[in-house]
Amino acid sequence: MRKILVTIILLLLTIAVFVAHIFTSTGYFRTIVPSDKGRIIQKINIVGAEDIEISQEAGFAIISSDDRAAKRDGNTQQGALYYLDLEKENAEPISLTADFDKPFFPHGISMLKMDSAYYRIWVINHFDNKHSVEMFDLNGTTLTHKSTLMDEAIMSPNDIVALDRERFYFTNDHGNTSKIGLLAENYLGLRASNVIYYDGTNFKEVAGGIAYANGINYDSDRNLLFVASPRDFLVKVYATEENGDLNFIEDIVANTGVDNIEFDESGNLWIGCHPNLLRFSAYSQGKVTTSPSEIIKIKYNGLGEYKVESIYMETGENMSAATVAVPYKGRLYLGNVMDKQMLVISQK
Repeated sequence: MRKILVTIILLLLTIAVFVAHIFTSTGYFRTIVPSDKGRIIQKINIVGAEDIEISQEAGFAIISSDDRAAKRDGNTQQGALYYLDLEKENAEPISLTADFDKPFFPHGISMLKMDSAYYRIWVINHFDNKHSVEMFDLNGTTLTHKSTLMDEAIMSPNDIVALDRERFYFTNDHGNTSKIGLLAENYLGLRASNVIYYDGTNFKEVAGGIAYANGINYDSDRNLLFVASPRDFLVKVYATEENGDLNFIEDIVANTGVDNIEFDESGNLWIGCHPNLLRFSAYSQGKVTTSPSEIIKIKYNGLGEYKVESIYMETGENMSAATVAVPYKGRLYLGNVMDKQMLVISQK
């Protein structure tokens, strides 16, 4: 009888530790203190503006849009890429993909200037329980579809970063497809996701063992690749090799659920974040109406030398579930998972 009682007590303690770990490791107990930084100066009517790329030189933004709430509720609507003139006050976004003739539900995007005439844009696309990388060329406000890439390596793609005309890295945010495997990754923090490199012909895994690999970006000046791991509240830093291989350098402790990663002109990282992952999960499932948002800035000077600063935080009343923050001329352009609008806030 005593052995049975001891076994029951140990089992209950194990369950209690397990539950406590889930709550603490997902930021459930974190106090959300609305920031006094960042005055909202504009709201732009783009639904689910999950990722944003800005040309600092030409003064425009490309925005990835998908109405995920409508899709969740059985009212699927075609997604879009939008062009936004950042130099024109109160400019209206222009849909670039209104005539795109295949199912299009964009997620992460990457953009590179090819020459004085055009930009190339890579887009993660989810459709019909499949995934692809779509490649476009942009000339002014004319977007031309160039190719579609599909491969078994593109199993759960989230974000993408291009290196040149052909090569890119992207993240798979899960390594499992079964319900049990997905639950283990989402709630237990199982580190099963990865980073894939494409050399223009072949795909290969170059980093694994990541908890929900999410945002990704490449700093060509420092030859560094940054990968967001929101489930572990980390930004992982890698050095890149000519053949695409990665050498892990260190983890930056962010203490929040990091999402897409962008750079400013000084090389600082700007990241949209989910400070409470359980609340975010409930929000994405439609169980609650808001999810807190946080924007952080990371100054990274090399091994062990970094500073993480919380720039903006709110409960979700103005914007829920921030995913991206891009600075431009004293303003921050903020995107999100499912809101009907994206925000522009002043940094001054």
